[in-house]
Amino acid sequence: MLSERILTKVVEATTDSYLRLSPTDEARMPAPEPGKRYMLYAHVPFCERLCPYCSFNRFPFAAERAKPYFANLRKEMLMLAELGYDFDSLYVGGGTPTIMLDELCETIDLARDTFGIKEVSSETNPNHLIPSYIEKLEGRVQRLSVGVQSFDDGLLRQMDRYDKYGSGAEILERIQEASPHFVSLNADMIFNFPAQTEDTLISDIERVVESGASQTTFYPLMASPSVQKSLARTVGRVDYAREQRFYEIACELLAGPGDMGSDGPFGYGSAWTFNRKNTAAGEGVDRYGEAAPMIDEYVVDYEEYPAIGSGGITYLGSNLYVNTFSVREYNQAIEGGRMSMMGRATFGLRDRMRYRFMMQLFGLRLDKRAFERDFGVSVERGLPLEMAFMRASGAFATDDSRELTLTAKGRYLMVVMMRQFFIGVNRLRDQARAALTGEERELIFGG
Repeated sequence: MLSERILTKVVEATTDSYLRLSPTDEARMPAPEPGKRYMLYAHVPFCERLCPYCSFNRFPFAAERAKPYFANLRKEMLMLAELGYDFDSLYVGGGTPTIMLDELCETIDLARDTFGIKEVSSETNPNHLIPSYIEKLEGRVQRLSVGVQSFDDGLLRQMDRYDKYGSGAEILERIQEASPHFVSLNADMIFNFPAQTEDTLISDIERVVESGASQTTFYPLMASPSVQKSLARTVGRVDYAREQRFYEIACELLAGPGDMGSDGPFGYGSAWTFNRKNTAAGEGVDRYGEAAPMIDEYVVDYEEYPAIGSGGITYLGSNLYVNTFSVREYNQAIEGGRMSMMGRATFGLRDRMRYRFMMQLFGLRLDKRAFERDFGVSVERGLPLEMAFMRASGAFATDDSRELTLTAKGRYLMVVMMRQFFIGVNRLRDQARAALTGEERELIFGG
């Protein structure tokens, strides 16, 4: 649709303008603001094999590389404590955080001992949903997010995941067995693969419902610059013209028809997160003080967050920091008493307003009064073009003095906006990844 094409171009241009890294030699992150809630993100950049569509910082796993890395991750965590940070939530992403389970458990335990953490989220892969892993993760991790992508064996083979993680039937069985052991088990799915048909998408959705997973995320396939060639070579070129239809199928089957659904087995947690009804998908409190399940995109409930680990991306105040993508340089920095930021991008006031607008609407509700309180201007005056576009597109279900909420069309526009934003973030990652040298560069880029 026309509004999707316009939005794609506009978000692409704006993210290119403000997501530009400048070198930084800062040894420590800025100190926390008194009274502000923060989440801690920790990155584990190791995988057994590298997936062709992934733009995150990741390296082929080797125990001799990963073990000292985990030790330094814990040291960096303590540096944040020295700066005065406290956290009520920890998110461990990757890579594959469960690649060295004992190291991960030691890291989580230190975080719980050091900070006031109430909930821990961790990513994992289907081959780690086995009793010995679940036994150690249960109680330590409240929300476990499993990278499924698809239950279709043909697509799993295209993604080089079938041999690594098993067939769709095997993955389904593992999720069914693991789900009761966690407050929330999230099945991470991807839609709009070139070889995916409406029938295979519908089958994936049926398997998610059958799996017992308390939550699922359906991301659109994102052709980030660094993975375009590997995507085209393995799964094919992305056709964005089909994306809206595939998204609508997921929404209708999971949540039901209409602006906010009602008849489906799941309800909306964000524009692409769905929470199973009548289950305890989480026990958190959202930014409006209401009971809310944990969701996959921590940026919705935590606008600012320090990130530790190689490839971590921090957002504090008006600054975005990117940690070195080199594990070797990361270890050297931490062992030398420094943090590992290698680049910084600074947001102007308008950029910060756009970021708030996008993240809160992606989370399905923008608080107009909080926006005006924090920025000194109403959302209508601060972002007149954005508001005019969204209103003209029929994006808002509620548009009063208190809040903005979304129609079904508005939710899809937020998916488009977030897709392009994350592609922009992946360009930022490409800038950091380009600085790799020697063996590390060869591991990622080849000879």
